[in-house]
Amino acid sequence: MLILGALLLIVGFLLHISLLVTIGIIVLLIGAALMIASRTGHAVGGRRHYY
Repeated sequence: MLILGALLLIVGFLLHISLLVTIGIIVLLIGAALMIASRTGHAVGGRRHYY
């Protein structure tokens, strides 16, 4: 999720498409929240580790 969010963000900036930038930011934030939740020991989606 982090890589996809970063990729969408970069493509959105390069092509000047604000929708891609917005979606990239949202996906990046969701990926960061899932990573933080899994690092603190909480199971995310039935998994101990979320990569």
